[in-house]
Amino acid sequence: MQVTKVETTPVILQLPQLISSALGEIRCFGCVLVHVHTDEGIVGENFVFTLNNVRTAVLREMIDGLAPMIIGCDPEHTAAFWSKAWTGINFLGHKGVSVVGISAIDGALWDIVGKAANRPLYRLLGGARDAVPAYHSGGLWLSRSTDELAEEAGLFVSQGFRAIKMRLGSATPRQDIERVRVVREAIGPDIKLMADANQGLTENEAIRLGRMLEEFDLAWFEEPLPAWDVEGLARVAAALDTPIASGETEYTRYGFRRMLELRSADVLMPDLQRVGGVTEFMRVAHLAAAYDIPISSHLFSEMSVQVLGAVSNAIYLEYMPWFSPLYNEGLEFRDGKAIVPERPGWGFTFNADYVKKLREQS
Repeated sequence: MQVTKVETTPVILQLPQLISSALGEIRCFGCVLVHVHTDEGIVGENFVFTLNNVRTAVLREMIDGLAPMIIGCDPEHTAAFWSKAWTGINFLGHKGVSVVGISAIDGALWDIVGKAANRPLYRLLGGARDAVPAYHSGGLWLSRSTDELAEEAGLFVSQGFRAIKMRLGSATPRQDIERVRVVREAIGPDIKLMADANQGLTENEAIRLGRMLEEFDLAWFEEPLPAWDVEGLARVAAALDTPIASGETEYTRYGFRRMLELRSADVLMPDLQRVGGVTEFMRVAHLAAAYDIPISSHLFSEMSVQVLGAVSNAIYLEYMPWFSPLYNEGLEFRDGKAIVPERPGWGFTFNADYVKKLREQS
């Protein structure tokens, strides 16, 4: 089997309403859909995205620039592509857009691997479990009032979720504490609650707020510091009893190795887009296991469930329904867990009619 063509398709996915976090407002996403074609008719699918459709064209150009590396090659030689691409991006650097381009193609290749074997990826990658605990991350934004927070938190619990995440970043720590109190009272003591600061604090602010939050028994305090300050994050983690979760903005095993060496986080959160695709996600997951550190996922719910199902140290899937309309199939949940689909490859395929509609609107 050989790769014959790589197609990239840009689309804009609008949110039904504006949302906000400490990182700013989000109105839409610029997505680049990737189709890798083979001479046996098997097509691998994947996508990457930008917030608010900013610099989406740059992502597409990066993917298109890497595509010639796999034309005429065996798509099942995923490690060969990754190694070749890693060398190829040396001049531009091994973080940022360059790695996102690798991730986009790597994920599509792995989809081909699964489809060719007629097996779901999680089984080919190791097969640790067929259901992964999930937390609902699609709400409880800074733009919500306290009444809206309580109502939405209750809704998620009524839907069967046993864990939910809210955002921090109010004008004062006291406002953040009050918002967390409202959510905790709405869901009770037995539902896991995560709080995400979206990199909005300084080291001192994070320690002070983290200590104030400890009465609420958070499952974790997420990304209190800017992603590049892994040394400061290690000091925050050491100062607090509440576990620190971070890593969604980190790149490849080299970035995560540094986090592990410093003990910067109690939970690592590799993102399929930034980490380097399936190939590198698995390397990071196994590296974390060597340090007895658990992992969760960041976004890409439909795809992340496959890689999380393949590793024993995965503790949560982040359920974010932003991109669910792109697919023909939907995630299934049972008893607060996401079911890993037994369909081949990712187990999710792009809805061609919906994609066509998005193209016509853009």
